[in-house]
Order: sequence, then structure tokens, then C-alpha cells
Amino acid sequence: MAAELAKTDSPGPGGFDAHHPPSLDLIADCVHCGFCLSTCPTYALWNEEMDSPRGRIYLMKMALEGQVPLKSTFVNHMDNCLGCMACLTSCPSGVKYDRLIEATRAQIERNHPRTLKERLARKLIFEIFPRPDRLARLLVPLRLYQRSGLQSLVRKCGVLKLFPAHLRAMESLIPAAPKATPELPEVLPAKGERRLRVGLLLGCVQRVFFPEVNAATARVLVSEGCEVIIPKDQGCCGALMVHAGQEQRALERARQMIDTFERAQVDAIAINAAGCGSNMKDYAILLQEDPKYADRARTFSTKCFDICEIIGQLEPRAPRHPLALRVAYHDACHLQHAQNVQMQPRALLRRIPGLEVVEVAEAALCCGSAGIYNLVRPEPAKELGARKVRNLLALSPDVVAAGNPGCLLQLRSGMKMAGKPMPVLHTVELLDAAIQGIAANSLRERQS
Repeated sequence: MAAELAKTDSPGPGGFDAHHPPSLDLIADCVHCGFCLSTCPTYALWNEEMDSPRGRIYLMKMALEGQVPLKSTFVNHMDNCLGCMACLTSCPSGVKYDRLIEATRAQIERNHPRTLKERLARKLIFEIFPRPDRLARLLVPLRLYQRSGLQSLVRKCGVLKLFPAHLRAMESLIPAAPKATPELPEVLPAKGERRLRVGLLLGCVQRVFFPEVNAATARVLVSEGCEVIIPKDQGCCGALMVHAGQEQRALERARQMIDTFERAQVDAIAINAAGCGSNMKDYAILLQEDPKYADRARTFSTKCFDICEIIGQLEPRAPRHPLALRVAYHDACHLQHAQNVQMQPRALLRRIPGLEVVEVAEAALCCGSAGIYNLVRPEPAKELGARKVRNLLALSPDVVAAGNPGCLLQLRSGMKMAGKPMPVLHTVELLDAAIQGIAANSLRERQS
């Protein structure tokens, strides 16, 4: 009801309407100390105050006070933000920048008329990526495009230069289309005595382009004594919508997800995509004003865990075989900053005999993926990706590990552009390989 009323609210002098504008109380928490500057990706690129967290917060305050309008300059600075939340972990004052930027972006989507080019680009993205059924239908033409040699020809002849930037970015990020894989059953019994009944989130991009990650996740859970439940009617969690300011669509997806996993009656929900995990843990905040879902959302959020959190809390049951690998671990932003999941993945990897985890310089800086950022802001995303790849390659690893499908796509693309393709795997794939006894050489030889 509140959202419907917001549609009729007249925007104030700064262009914000009365439905959940950025909170002045939260804005007041920022003392403009500058600790956020060293970890902000856009400030690192441009050294521009208005493209730092404290600068954007100041702009929000000015808009609320009617000193700046909700016009293209203001919107551009907000759109430049990756939403990586590195400022959350670097802020000594505990400023909730995530709440501020999400509220501001929702205001922008309601009250700022985007250009036709922007509208078409965003429509294309949101009609495909949060829809795994539509993504899956693209696999057949994608395989033909890649295996016929057409992709190689298109990239060499320069025809891509004729396409809009977001389409060029989309093409560069396309992974090798996976081979047809059998669908995971709805119930996988635990090995040995059951310890937990765990629901598995399949994700959108994850289930289509990285089915091997979901399969590995399920095998690891089963090997550690978890019964795995995979509801077939699960859809998108709404993370992309939240980050892009599409509030109503995000609320709809959140309600559907709660309904789905309530029917499954699970003890916990395992999530192997950092952005999805961050969003689902925040359902209690997202739905706090919904009388039907508020309490249910709070209960739901307490059951949501990254896969590394779940496995890390269980005493190891399955033996780990040696993996003689030098692994550079990349911190996905929505794991380390939004969920504070940093030590668990490293601890799990270090339990594998023979495996060495090496730390990456500028670990707090985003790789440039950031939801749809590398599609709507391809140039800065490309710069950040190249910067991250240089830091990774400096370590001479055998494998790069990360906990988010967007990061996998971004880093694999960046490695190819650098002329240094190497395996970029999900953290759980390495854990699965150790449990299954897969040879280290087979992982080294995987194509990125």
C-alpha cells in the first residue's frame, strides 16, 4: 500500500518522493572522516570526491534539502557506485551506506526519466538475467555461436565495435556454454547419519552457466551428512532488482522465495552466490513493513548461510585428499563486506592437504562485476577487472578461487583479455575436488 501511495506523491524540491527517501538520521552518522576512500573502487579510479561514499552521502543530503535536483549529474554519481559495500567494513562510524544507496536508487528509478538507450539496456538485462528459463533457452544458440567459430570471427573482424557498449560487454563476459548436465533431483539423502536438512539455492546465472558449482555444492553437503532439498519452483531472489532500485519487483521475488523454502521445511538454506546471500539475509529489512511477511522474513533470513558458513560449522566428516595447488583466493564483495564472510572460505581451503592459499593485494577492491555494473558501466568495470587480474597474476597461482558467479565471469574474461587464461573456480569446487579425490592437474588444466 505504501508503494502505491508513493506513486501519487509529488517529489519534493530535490526530486525525492515521500516513500522511503534516504534517512537523514543515517546520513548524519557519516562524519566525513575519509576512511572509506581507500577501499572505494570509483574513488580509486578517478580520485573524485563525489564518486566516493562520503561524497555521495553529501549529495543525498543536499537533494533531501532541495539544494541539488534529481538530474543527470546527481544520477550519474549514484549510478557510478558499484554497491560493493567496501565502505561498510572500512567505516569506523558504522554508517549504513547500503541502506542509503538502495533507498536513493529506488527514488531514481521512480522519479528520474532515463534516456531511451538506458531504458532499453536495462530492460534487456532484466528480461534475461533474473530469468533462468530465458537464460537456458539461450544455451543452444550460444553453443552454436561458440563452437562454429563464429564467435572467434566476430571478435577478430571488429564488428563488435558497431554495437552498444553494454552489448559488447555482455559478449565479452559470455562463458563457454556448459555441456548439457542432468538436473539435480529434488531430494539428495545425506551420507551416514543426517545432521541437517539443507535447502539449496540454485540461483539464476549460477544454475544456467555454472551447473557444476551447484552439483559440487550438493555433493559437499551430502558428504558432510546433510540431506539436500532443491525446490524446483524456486526463482530469482531479487538481488539484482534491489541493487538497481527496482523495489517492487524485488519485494515480489522475496515473497516468492520465502513461500518456496517454507514449503521445503529446511533447517538452513545454502547459498553459493555472494550477491544472493547478502540479499536473502536482508529479507527481514526488505519486508519489515509487510504485515503478512515481516515475521516470516525474519525467520527466513536466520536460515540463510553461505555454503562456506554451513560447511565451516560442521565437524569434517568426509576425508580430504591432497591437492597440491597454489590458490589465490578472491574475496567477493558481498561475502567479505556485506556478509562478513572472510575467514570461513580460507579456513576450509587450508584444511585441504597440500593446498596453499595466497593473499591478493588490494583485496578489498571490487573486481568490477557488481551485479549488473559491468553491463551498464562497462569501461570502469573493465579497468577494475584488469587491476584485479594484475594483482592475481602477480602471485603466480595455479588456480583462482572465488565465491560468486559474477566474479567468476568477470575474472575469467579479464584473464583472457590479459592473455593469461587460467582456471577460475568456485571455492566449493576445490572442496569438492578434495573430497572426491580429483587430481590437482585436472584442475590446473581447466579452461577459464
